[in-house]
Amino acid sequence: MSNSSHSLIHLNELSKVFYTDEVETHALSGINLDIESGEFVSIAGPSGCGKTTLLSILGLLDSPTGGKYLLDGEPVENLSAGQRAKIRNQAIGFVFQAFNLIGDLTVYENVELPLTYRGMGGSERRERVEAALERVGMAHRMKHYPSQLSGGQQQRVAVARAIVGKPLILLADEPTGNLDSKNGNAVMELLKELHEEGATICMVTHDPRYAHVADRSVHLFDGQVVSEDDAKRAQELEEAGFDVGHD
Repeated sequence: MSNSSHSLIHLNELSKVFYTDEVETHALSGINLDIESGEFVSIAGPSGCGKTTLLSILGLLDSPTGGKYLLDGEPVENLSAGQRAKIRNQAIGFVFQAFNLIGDLTVYENVELPLTYRGMGGSERRERVEAALERVGMAHRMKHYPSQLSGGQQQRVAVARAIVGKPLILLADEPTGNLDSKNGNAVMELLKELHEEGATICMVTHDPRYAHVADRSVHLFDGQVVSEDDAKRAQELEEAGFDVGHD
């Protein structure tokens, strides 16, 4: 785990440029960001501002064009594909908008999969999987298949899969985007509980109600950080009748 001498995530002048047909698209420009161990940070902003690109880089699914990225004090921007895959499996948990469960695997097998890739022994895998499913309230559905579950239940299983490996950080990309408000609120409550138990979470959301659940909200616009605020303080001001912008 990260020690007190450095941030869990440290970005310095991070940039991402996409090149297509001689056209340069600057998705991210000069991003400076620190996320501490145990923090819950939301990344907010309008569509196309670079939120998902930033999360993809944080999760080692994509590489920056320039700048520095330190994960738990170690530079990761120039790692090989194999090294990145290993870190993703061992240090990062992902929760996606589309759930991304494998349809022909049971709930148990979906959650077990990342541990299988680690070569973990069967008894330890079972203990981890059952604990993760219990934690998200889905242990009674472990023999079911994704198609037999509601959207909210599938996202709970996705959260179990993300936390089963005890990652350094949980990355959530619009985790409520495919859910109705009741299930969305339930998933956000689950993330909030995980954070209160010590999990570090970085979440992309376009919904200001859910951004307020985080300790801190980072606002992107045109690929740049335009402001950072204490999300809870902003909520207090809004409830007091002040007009608080979210983008």
